[in-house]
Amino acid sequence: MKKKKAIRTIESLHNPGEMGLKPLVSLDPDQIDDFDDLLQAMSKTSFSGRSLGESLDVLEEMVTDPDCCVVGTFSGAMTVAKMGTLICKMIEEGWLNVVISTGALMAHGFIESIGLKHYKYEKELMDDKELFKHGFNRVYDTLEPEINFIRAEDIIHKVMQGIDPNEILCSEKICRKIGQYLNANIEGRGILKSAYQHGVPVYIPAFTDSELALDIATHILRIKTDALEGEDFSSIPYPFNPFHDLLSYTRKIAKSKKIGIFTIGGGVPRNWGQQVGPFLEIANQRLKEVDLPLRRFQYGVRICPEPVHWGGLSGCTYQEGISWGKFVPRSEGGRYAEIYSDATIAWPILIKGLQQRLAKKK
Repeated sequence: MKKKKAIRTIESLHNPGEMGLKPLVSLDPDQIDDFDDLLQAMSKTSFSGRSLGESLDVLEEMVTDPDCCVVGTFSGAMTVAKMGTLICKMIEEGWLNVVISTGALMAHGFIESIGLKHYKYEKELMDDKELFKHGFNRVYDTLEPEINFIRAEDIIHKVMQGIDPNEILCSEKICRKIGQYLNANIEGRGILKSAYQHGVPVYIPAFTDSELALDIATHILRIKTDALEGEDFSSIPYPFNPFHDLLSYTRKIAKSKKIGIFTIGGGVPRNWGQQVGPFLEIANQRLKEVDLPLRRFQYGVRICPEPVHWGGLSGCTYQEGISWGKFVPRSEGGRYAEIYSDATIAWPILIKGLQQRLAKKK
């Protein structure tokens, strides 16, 4: 005889309410007055909309926690995409205590801060070969005039003239010097200027991968015209030591009671920022002479379109980071939100929602 299949009876089915399940709610635009309302409504929907809505709760708790040092990591062409003022706003409001970035993002933001412009690329009317001929560099749908870099290099040259050629430099020190110059000489807003004004360190781990570094290298060639000859670089002015960045950042994190991270994109800035937990643990494990506090990120909000299955670090989830000792498990109080979206769409909505929510609570 065939065995009868088990059939669920009506009595065996559970009531969602009794199981504590949370019902979703259809988004009603007539019930929404501002971005805070919008994000709260989105948090009760599905897919990436829910992720974005829920992220506001995490971000609010992170930036209002008085014990939390918030690290912001930024990659992608965000300043070319005109998102630079969002970083300025986050610094000025005290929502970022450390900034870690790609060199290109800071270079284009520096260009913007000295009053230069980026322009709209119109695919149907423009040809890349002709753009090159006329000195326009394309970044997706935006143009960066080559003349901008020339004007920017003039200012970097002036900044470098104010630095002792024998002084050991790192990216944080260079960014601070540029911010100081902008604060004293240039009107208007800028990321490095805001960071200088508010005492927020800016780190560029892959510093030589940037126009800023090329401008400094050009300045070095002004001083030492034979710098590219021979194999000995010991006599080149402005020695650069990236370990000053690493130790400076680690010291700041070690002194903080809690740490949180806000990330746009991924890449080197995100991984460099997150490796601080393993570094402190490694030092304690292997060096008997040191006794350093262990630190793991307790909060995290990330906007990045890269999915996990591509295998890149930009797609690494917070859950995966727990296994590396970078994040506090959710079961122990960790709070995280990951939004798979173009940052130029999700980021402005999130920041405006945070502004309005905090304003309501004053």
